[in-house]
Amino acid sequence: MKEKTLTSQIVYDGKIITVRRDEIETSSGHKSIREVVEHSGGVVIAALKGDCFLFVKQFRYPIKNVVLELPAGKLEKGEDPDIACERELEEETGYRAKHWTSLGYIYTSIGFCDEKLYLYLAQELEFVGEHPDEGEVLENYEYKINEVEKMIENGEINDAKTICAIHRALKELRGKND
Repeated sequence: MKEKTLTSQIVYDGKIITVRRDEIETSSGHKSIREVVEHSGGVVIAALKGDCFLFVKQFRYPIKNVVLELPAGKLEKGEDPDIACERELEEETGYRAKHWTSLGYIYTSIGFCDEKLYLYLAQELEFVGEHPDEGEVLENYEYKINEVEKMIENGEINDAKTICAIHRALKELRGKND
């Protein structure tokens, strides 16, 4: 079930993504084309303040809509996700966390993209003042855990990275109480 790359060509090299077009040969000998979006990855933070998760609301241009999501951000090439999560939480929410738990990682869309997102649970928060990236317009919100679960169930929260991070954060939190 392996595929062999015969040729590879960069067709777009942008600020955030690179698009590659590969000619491949399948294990059955058939030739085909694979278009791959290369992305440096990112971090997603389920930040817990008391019994509330911190959220940001922002306009997401690709879907032309405002989305409620967890604080998150892109990794710079070679950046350590354990450091990036601290930077992103402070930039987007103004909080620093004293306690961090890795919740693993997810791939966002493995059919055409190599983006890998690292998920974290941040606890014991201290407000130090937010400072979003230039051009980033965010509104901050806090929702109780039970509200968040209902918002996911009824489709108010549809962002996949947020749903995955909340699921793993709740599993981690509830596992400690067993």
